[in-house]
Amino acid sequence: MSLTDSPRPHRPAIAWIGLGIMGSPMSENLIKAGYDVTGFTLEREKLDRLTAAGGTAAAGVADAVRDADVIITMVPASPQVEAVAYGPDGILENARSGALLIDMSSITPQTSVDLAAAARDKGIRVLDAPVSGGEAGAVEAVLSIMVGGERADFDTAKPIFEALGRTIVLCGPHGSGQTVKAANQLIVAVNIQACAEAVVFLEKSGVDLAAALEVLNGGLAGSTVLTRKKDNFLNRDFRPGFRIDLHHKDMGIVTDAARNVGAALPVGATVAQLVAALRAQGDGGLDHSALLRAVERLSGAEV
Repeated sequence: MSLTDSPRPHRPAIAWIGLGIMGSPMSENLIKAGYDVTGFTLEREKLDRLTAAGGTAAAGVADAVRDADVIITMVPASPQVEAVAYGPDGILENARSGALLIDMSSITPQTSVDLAAAARDKGIRVLDAPVSGGEAGAVEAVLSIMVGGERADFDTAKPIFEALGRTIVLCGPHGSGQTVKAANQLIVAVNIQACAEAVVFLEKSGVDLAAALEVLNGGLAGSTVLTRKKDNFLNRDFRPGFRIDLHHKDMGIVTDAARNVGAALPVGATVAQLVAALRAQGDGGLDHSALLRAVERLSGAEV
């Protein structure tokens, strides 16, 4: 047998639940990597996008997961994870024993711990595996993936993660991935806020903003956030890559989790309030780089 005739390695059948801004490109990257993906989401156009990419649309959660080896969920928050996981039409009642459930949503650590315990009773293994990198990272398959769960399950899922991201780390037991993701969202929010304040300061000082951001990003002030969001600031382009609504949810997760373990977040708590204020002003559907709008308002500009 020649090398070209050698059989392809077995790839598990994947069910994908949740085809939003992140879920659609991520599921498509698995299809490109040779996986059979059956998906379900509430929006018909997202299912049509999946089938156009070579996937299969399911009629519901139960239909999607019934024959899957691996089930991946990517939904907005803990209530949505619980809605698709529990109940007679949910994942736990319809997935086969031995299946691996990978939740890549950003939810509370306790929700992940509880899900793992409930799934264990059904013979279903679980990993929490939230991601960082935004829509661009999802499209380019360069996400950072922080994982909680058992080492053996992580090793099983590693080839799948490698089709989705670049930095893939097992952070500890169930819930650990979500704890690290909460810390990630804290850092990102504070970083965006600092960048937004710098932008307003620079513009009010009459400095060439594009030149200033270029040189700042080449020094110690540089960051992945500034690299990814520089054009958003320059062009006031706040089309959602990661919505303020979702970052508001995440800041609630990190401030609550920090309170539970006795960690003080003085700057993070302030930024959480600024995110909440921006949302209350009607900007919840915009990209989180729209924190710039909040700084502009505080500085006297009409936006």
